[in-house]
Amino acid sequence: MSNIREYLREKRKRDHEVNVNGRPDAGERRDTRERFEAKIFKHKMSTALAALAVILFIAVVAIFVILQWRNRIYSYYETVATTEREVVNGTTDVRLGSAILTYSRDGAHCTDTRGNVRWNQTYQIQEVVLDICQDTAVLASYNGRDVYVVNSSEILGNFSTTLPIRNVAVAANGTVAVVMADTEVTYYCIYTPDGEMQYKGMATMASSGYPLWVSLSPNGILLEISYIYLDAGVQKTNVAFYNLGDVGASKTDFFVGAYNYDLFVPFVHFMNDNTCFAVGDSQLMLYRGNQVPTELAKIPYTDEVKSVFYNEQYIGLVFYADDGNSLYKMDVYDASGKQKGSYYFAIEYTDIFFHEDQFVVYNESECEVITLDNVVKYNGTFEKSVGRMIPMAGPYRYLIVTGDSMDVIQLR
Repeated sequence: MSNIREYLREKRKRDHEVNVNGRPDAGERRDTRERFEAKIFKHKMSTALAALAVILFIAVVAIFVILQWRNRIYSYYETVATTEREVVNGTTDVRLGSAILTYSRDGAHCTDTRGNVRWNQTYQIQEVVLDICQDTAVLASYNGRDVYVVNSSEILGNFSTTLPIRNVAVAANGTVAVVMADTEVTYYCIYTPDGEMQYKGMATMASSGYPLWVSLSPNGILLEISYIYLDAGVQKTNVAFYNLGDVGASKTDFFVGAYNYDLFVPFVHFMNDNTCFAVGDSQLMLYRGNQVPTELAKIPYTDEVKSVFYNEQYIGLVFYADDGNSLYKMDVYDASGKQKGSYYFAIEYTDIFFHEDQFVVYNESECEVITLDNVVKYNGTFEKSVGRMIPMAGPYRYLIVTGDSMDVIQLR
């Protein structure tokens, strides 16, 4: 028993000595833990701030690089690849998707950007009527009866009509709209690429008017027609819409709506499956709707429109310049009708095309690249006579088609 009492006495003595000499009590242990947690928090904060500083640095560098790239002005171009080609007199080159469609009175063929022929079609057409939608095209004989439907990969089909052709339109899926004229009646018919008629409508001056222009939506569901007619001796235009799908099937003649204008409207076009426009002599009209298009915007102007250029996103109306220094001015609108800006240039043009956030104006010897922020990225001349210029993958890289070659150029 004495040993137990001695043991307990010694243990209390040791515990007291430890407590006196530095073993932390509960309060001290709590203070130590809080100091330790504060150090951990401080370490985490310093790590987070360091990471944030790195992210901000990278962001600043990225913004600087982007601004430098966007504001960079190019002074020359470098030819990075060349493919020889033979050209027959009387042929015309146009862009067909990422390929080149070359056509004449005697036939047409399609080549890729390396000059490889993808298909070849012979025919005899005195005057070719052409329409392109994405990488699909229709070539027809004006006042004749032959129709050829192709895309950038193959010949989709051909057929003959029963009446003389006045105008054609094509959808990306190969559906074709053909306007044909009889003595008193004008017919507009929808065909498959191999000539199966899917719809036939008719128009007279006494009823709807004379169809000036037609356009199909890329999916082939919507048809837009601009009719000219006389109302008490005054020339007016009716822009009509037809739905060739299920929605229009329950309507008379697939007709789903129209808009009347006291102006001349010689051109209509679908930008995509649910947006189209009509260009009048004093007003631009935009419509939206993938089943029943409705009027979205009306944009008036007083000057005469010289040319119209467009893609899936933008519409460009070219006028003669009014600033005394340039030759032309192009007003650009997006698909909602919002004006992106007015752009002036001083070269005669054979073509203008939009690409991403810029457009390119060129002729056979000169070229100008202008961004929609109104920055002239390039203004220079070609080393060869250029017939066609096409954007390629990669910034400021283009394919130029000349009389004896196809050259890939890179702006520098």
